[in-house]
Amino acid sequence: EVADSNCVYRNVVDHAAAEFTQVLFDDVASDPTLPRTKSVRCVACGHGEAVFFQATARGEEGMTLFFVCCNPSCGHRWRD
Repeated sequence: EVADSNCVYRNVVDHAAAEFTQVLFDDVASDPTLPRTKSVRCVACGHGEAVFFQATARGEEGMTLFFVCCNPSCGHRWRD
C-alpha cells in the first residue's frame, strides 16, 4: 500500500511497575500504527471500519480485544 506520508509515529510509555497504562480512546481511531479491520460494523453508526488492539480489561485476567469505530463523528468502542 502506498503511503501518503513518510512520517513514522512512535509512542513511548514509561511507567513504574505498580502503575497501569491508560488507553486514551479518543486518540486510538486516528493512530496510524494500529491495525484496522473492515470485517466488523459499528452498532452505533453502522460504519464498516474499526481499529483494534489487545489490552487487559479492568478487573479481568488475560487480554481483551478492543475495537474503536473509525468514523470521526462516532468513536464508539466495544470489546470482543
